[in-house]
Amino acid sequence: MPDPTFPAPLRRASALVPCALLLALLAPGPAAGQECSDCHDGVAVTSPMHASFGCADCHSDVDLEVHPDLPVELSGQAVCGQCHEAGESVAASAHADIGCADCHGAAHQVLPPADPASPMAPVNQVQTCGGCHDAPEVLEDYLGSIHARALLKSGLTQAAPSCSDCHGSHQVLAVEEPESRVSWRHVPETCGSCHQGVLREWLELSAHGTAWRAGEQEAPVCTTCHRSHEIVQPTLDAPRLAFPDDCGGCHRAELGSYRDSFHGQATDLGFLTAATCSDCHTPHANLPAGDERSSVHPANLQETCGQCHGRVTAAFASFDPHSDPTDRQRNAAVYWIWLFMTALLIGVFAFFTLHALLWLQRILVGWRRGELQLGQQGDGPWVRRFRRSQIWTHVVVVVTFLLLAATGLPLKFHATGWASGIAEVFGGLGGTRTVHRIAAVLTFGYFAFHVAQLIRRGVVHQEPGLLWGWKSLVPRGKDLRDLWQNVCWFLYLGRRPQLDRWTYWEKFDYFAVFWGVAIIGFSGLVLWFPKAFTEVFPGWFLNAAHVVHSDEALLATGFIFIFHFFHTHLRPESFPLDPVIFTGRMPLARFREERPLEYQRLVDEGRLDEVLDEPPTEREMTLARTFGFTAVAIGLLLAIAILVGLLGGGY
Repeated sequence: MPDPTFPAPLRRASALVPCALLLALLAPGPAAGQECSDCHDGVAVTSPMHASFGCADCHSDVDLEVHPDLPVELSGQAVCGQCHEAGESVAASAHADIGCADCHGAAHQVLPPADPASPMAPVNQVQTCGGCHDAPEVLEDYLGSIHARALLKSGLTQAAPSCSDCHGSHQVLAVEEPESRVSWRHVPETCGSCHQGVLREWLELSAHGTAWRAGEQEAPVCTTCHRSHEIVQPTLDAPRLAFPDDCGGCHRAELGSYRDSFHGQATDLGFLTAATCSDCHTPHANLPAGDERSSVHPANLQETCGQCHGRVTAAFASFDPHSDPTDRQRNAAVYWIWLFMTALLIGVFAFFTLHALLWLQRILVGWRRGELQLGQQGDGPWVRRFRRSQIWTHVVVVVTFLLLAATGLPLKFHATGWASGIAEVFGGLGGTRTVHRIAAVLTFGYFAFHVAQLIRRGVVHQEPGLLWGWKSLVPRGKDLRDLWQNVCWFLYLGRRPQLDRWTYWEKFDYFAVFWGVAIIGFSGLVLWFPKAFTEVFPGWFLNAAHVVHSDEALLATGFIFIFHFFHTHLRPESFPLDPVIFTGRMPLARFREERPLEYQRLVDEGRLDEVLDEPPTEREMTLARTFGFTAVAIGLLLAIAILVGLLGGGY
């Protein structure tokens, strides 16, 4: 017997020597010593690895009735395991029921893995392994990964990992198995075998790596963020925009506050230059803010923010990118501003919703009773109500307001399905920002023009009653009485009030524009030029400006598109459109009914003829209706979008 301490191949060779001698002595003639190729002439061993092997080295379990001259000692032995000790590893792996030839090919043509023609060559493993692992989340994801592109398209076989580089060659274990190379416990080391610098940084400078070393099962590892097979270049558009949601899988509270900031709103709309998690916290050296080495430590924030914003002040860097206005402990000033804006928003909407509903039902009941005549009365003389400068100012107001709403609301309701669609109309968020700012400049322009007109009329020409009285838009005690009488009329408790040149709801609309331009405009400038304003104000001023700009814009757009449209165009008396602001004229009969005090004053003073005018031409009415209906339609669509966003949780 051969020495059992010999290596297996040597033991087999020594065992074959006496057998071969015995065959030579006992062979009955040429037929008994016939070579395998005499019968199996269609089989050729082309494998360079097995070229020195005889047929019986592998085929030791042949049928003795077919080959009676083969001794018993050559049959019944394991085939590949006689030489390849990987058999035990395979038996303990997820591939225990798979034969060697399934991966390495037919035994006669087995090639070394380094041979490009081998099924186990790096470039061929994808097809070989994919024969079984053809699920989309495995094969398709890998084929779309940066690893596959480097391996299959660039041919970087030494630098790009194939299946066995990550999963191992023979002891392939399921990811759930603790000893698997791709398990939570071992995948950082597996990835780190190539990405050594990243692994070192992650282990030494990351809260994630620290938690992993401590054995915390919730700690994210490479495949938590980069997924298992779909590993793509992180600087590409889609992966970059997905960072917030990827990180938010664990950091849910931070994801919510991030999405409420401009950075988060912008990335939701596909704005690639807005900061994501990795821009501030770094991809792998993400340490808590209290760690002096952290990129978000207060001492390092100017450098971190400066990567995108250039040189910034310490005040700018103290801006809170995860601000929660509802948290008084986080910042009391921002909290009280948010509380005021929320109360104002709810109060105005609640009051005018009730006001509009009461008005609508009273008009419909009055019409059914025959008390009111619906529709505009166009027969007879007309009265000029607005100057040409006022008409064109209002046209600019309408255009700029619609542009501001259409380009601002997508940010406010960034999580809705319609937000990105509207943004794309303007060429994405970059286009919406440009249009929004142009419309803002035009808004400041018409505001300045109107104020200049008031100064000219009041100071230069000393026009009486401009700041107080029946001609003025400044609220008076009569407006409160008119409101009270109107509510009583709504509730069938009195007569309609006698209205003058301006009604209380028109005065509210007018000063809402003044308030809106001042509040929305100033807060918008703060957000437009944050570095300049933080030269004077603290960083939380930016957070407060974001709250004010966002909530006041919602108040303005909601009020105009719902209540102003109802007061002016959609109430039954003027439905479907009141063109007076676009033509500057209205029928005398309607003027007498709606503004009885102003009408009577003109009659008493003998000045009624001064305001009489020709009816608008057909061309003027066509232009007024076209522009008016277009504006109202756009406004109503945006109002519906706002309601969808509010009810659907997109706000």
